[in-house]
Amino acid sequence: MKLTALPAEFEAAKPVLDTIIAAGYEAYFVGGSVRDTILGKPLHDVDIATSAFPAEVKQLFKRTVDTGIEHGTVMILDHGTGYETTTFRTESGYQDFRRPDQVTFVRSLKEDLQRRDFTINALAMKPDGTVIDMFDGLKDLDAGILRAVGVAEERFHEDALRMMRAVRFASQLDFEIEPQTQAAIADNAALLTKIAVERTRVEWEKLLMGQRPQRGLRALLATALYRYLPGMAAHRAVLADLMDNADWHLPTIEAAWTLLAWITERRQSTQVRQLLKQWKTSNELIVHVTAAVSALASLQANGRLTAQENFATGLDALTTANQVAAILGFGQPLDQLTAAYHQLPIHDRHELAVNGGDLIRTGVVTPGPAMGTILQACLTAVIDGQVANQRDALLDFSRMAADTKSD
Repeated sequence: MKLTALPAEFEAAKPVLDTIIAAGYEAYFVGGSVRDTILGKPLHDVDIATSAFPAEVKQLFKRTVDTGIEHGTVMILDHGTGYETTTFRTESGYQDFRRPDQVTFVRSLKEDLQRRDFTINALAMKPDGTVIDMFDGLKDLDAGILRAVGVAEERFHEDALRMMRAVRFASQLDFEIEPQTQAAIADNAALLTKIAVERTRVEWEKLLMGQRPQRGLRALLATALYRYLPGMAAHRAVLADLMDNADWHLPTIEAAWTLLAWITERRQSTQVRQLLKQWKTSNELIVHVTAAVSALASLQANGRLTAQENFATGLDALTTANQVAAILGFGQPLDQLTAAYHQLPIHDRHELAVNGGDLIRTGVVTPGPAMGTILQACLTAVIDGQVANQRDALLDFSRMAADTKSD
């Protein structure tokens, strides 16, 4: 196969390959960028493989960065863009099922491609668009099949994360995992515990956000791989229900985790935090999903949020909650929800027209716990529309609140 119209990303990178080839070495575009070009999908990055050893690559270019030189990877900086360029290599001795104990640089493209995970990712392309296919990857691409390169069990023993990549690609590409590859995943699923949670999480999120997540979930359940995902072992039934649901799409990582927390009945804030901490997510994501799950409960119960709930949730988490509610069958018109949010007198506690310093200077309170209590009362009153968000009005309200408290 020869691709006649290459994406702009390849055209921009051609001078890098041309320089390497002119020096007497081989150089190819490899991996996902070749696969996605054939499938007509947008490119996320452009990777280059070469017969030149790292030191030889560095001699050819003025600006390089040793991003992973022990594994043969050098970042070539060309006109403001970085291109990861990796020497053909073989790997051996994967005692931790994650990283090779030994990496050997080689001059053979075939030796390099045969260590890759799936046939559809073991494609190389010359600068002129000629595709090199040594493992029938084009045939599998055409058939929508995910097949391990060579012996599937060996590929998964080299890096157990490849099992999650398989179910992720099933979702992302809407491909079927061929029987021998799927059987090898089932036989080795427990090896997923050898993989850092952070690496597994990336694949899990991509699966949930794929174009056909039902395929990925079906393979996840069929292979029992789900049993080795943090917090998922007891939830086969709800994952199966999700798989059997009508077509749905999760547009963001936040929506994916909100849906997951909801269907596994982690609906209290402590339960949501516990789940996300198991997966080692960011604190920012935990705050967002916790707020979204709380809003989701209100949407289910009432079809709307109170002013206080709107304020506490925030627009971003509210949008997430409604996206998930739509999947679950109780979504609301987003314009109505956002209009109610925008009608709030304030959207952040820092917008309150008085602060602690104002209360002290005007003699309403002295420093201490009472100040926080009165400020919270002011905030609640403003959000509910009981008091205008004006300094004088709030000072009067504060004095009444302080008098009531002292009584």
